[in-house]
Amino acid sequence: MTRPQDKLRGWAAARKAILAGLRFTSLRLRLVVVFGLVALTAAVSASGIAYWLNREAVLTRTQDAVLRDFQQEMQNRAGVLPAHPTQGELQHTAGQMAASSQRFSVLLVAEDDSGRTVVGNSGALDTFSLADVPKSLRTAVGKRQAITSSNKDPYHLYWQRIIEGDKPYLVAGTKVIGGGPAGYMLKSLEPEEKDLNSLAWSLGIATGLALIGSALLAQAAATTVLKPVHRLGIAARRLGEGKLDTRLRVSGTDELADLSRTFNHTAEALEKRVADMSARDEASRRFVADMSHELRTPLTAITAVTEILEEELDAETGSIDPMIEPAVKLVVSETRRLNSLVENLMEVTRFDAGTARLVLDNVDIADQITACIDARAWLDAVDLDAERGIMSLLDPRRLDVILANLIGNALKHGGSPVRVSVRASDTDLLIEVQDHGPGIPEDVLPHVFDRFYKASASRPRSEGSGLGLSIALENAHIHGGEITAANSPKGGAVFTLRLPRDPSALTEKPAEPDGATSTGEGA
Repeated sequence: MTRPQDKLRGWAAARKAILAGLRFTSLRLRLVVVFGLVALTAAVSASGIAYWLNREAVLTRTQDAVLRDFQQEMQNRAGVLPAHPTQGELQHTAGQMAASSQRFSVLLVAEDDSGRTVVGNSGALDTFSLADVPKSLRTAVGKRQAITSSNKDPYHLYWQRIIEGDKPYLVAGTKVIGGGPAGYMLKSLEPEEKDLNSLAWSLGIATGLALIGSALLAQAAATTVLKPVHRLGIAARRLGEGKLDTRLRVSGTDELADLSRTFNHTAEALEKRVADMSARDEASRRFVADMSHELRTPLTAITAVTEILEEELDAETGSIDPMIEPAVKLVVSETRRLNSLVENLMEVTRFDAGTARLVLDNVDIADQITACIDARAWLDAVDLDAERGIMSLLDPRRLDVILANLIGNALKHGGSPVRVSVRASDTDLLIEVQDHGPGIPEDVLPHVFDRFYKASASRPRSEGSGLGLSIALENAHIHGGEITAANSPKGGAVFTLRLPRDPSALTEKPAEPDGATSTGEGA
């Protein structure tokens, strides 16, 4: 049985898909809507004009024919009546007039010998009476006009369209010239109304067909225009994904073809530029790696000699001339510094080349930090705040490199005591290294992890290589973690290392083939 929650999720997914589709085809929809509106406006305008012209033509033609016939009947039939006809004479004449080809109803009104108003109806419409004739029309018919040079007749024909019972009628009236009865005519316009309604329906259907046709044309035009744009979007997305060999097939000479050619030229230039930069970058990395490897052999021999010299200096009965003792100490110090620099350069080269790998192990964080501090004789200068039993899956050697660089940097530039605290959650491991020094200047904070960055230009040389914090950050990144630097409100600098504890969040990689190590040192 389907649960209500499942139905709601289904409706939400369907709605999201529909909205996504609408967003995907928004330009297509706009084109179709614009085409439809233009076609609808043109069709409605044309249909309205056609309907109005046809309506006026139909009504005018019918009206002229009826009025002409009525006026002729008034002259031929009503004009021969006596000045004071009887009701029977009016009735007979009205019937004769109604028998004309136009088939209208007639109403004749006159005065008999006694001055009484008599009315003769054609009988075609029993309901036609003076009450059906608008008062304004009766007044105009009975009004005698002055005879002028432009007006030869005292009485004129007047007409008006009326609606009775939702049906259209034409009503007209006139009076016999020279004295005689007044005649009124009533003609139904219902046949013409039906014809006009049929015309309106036809024009409406034509408008609907025009709208559908415009929508189909808009769809075809949108497909023609948007298909190259869609291909261009796919190609741009592939180019952004690093597939620099992406090209568009160009056909035609229109603006879209020019755009495709421009894209191809841009992609070609970008591919060449990236290839050149990659070649130069690869050459630089290879140079650094080769240089570091070449330096390791003589450095090994020099390091052995400097160790012997150092042992001689430490001996109680040293045989070194006191005059050259400072020089020997300088050689020992600089040799160690050069050896550390070469090792760090080799480590940086591995990160740049993407060959650095993790060797994961489940370790106790407190034991790992203690081992790092003890190996470098920092136990007296470092306070550790970490509970035992906090286990995490990581690379012990690389964690040792990170800790050695952070703690060593704090001891060198901050001052004792350095406090290392560990906090853990279900997903993350946080290690804070805080010193009690003056802190890091605000303008230096954004650059503390930059390679070979020196806080003061007047101190180009230091005991460190300038790569320690950069290597520590790269080791944190390869774990999926991060290192941040800040100043504590209580004074001193604080470096925070965040590493994920969830093994599924890590990308396990094979062990390093060379087993290279990096010594920890300050920046």
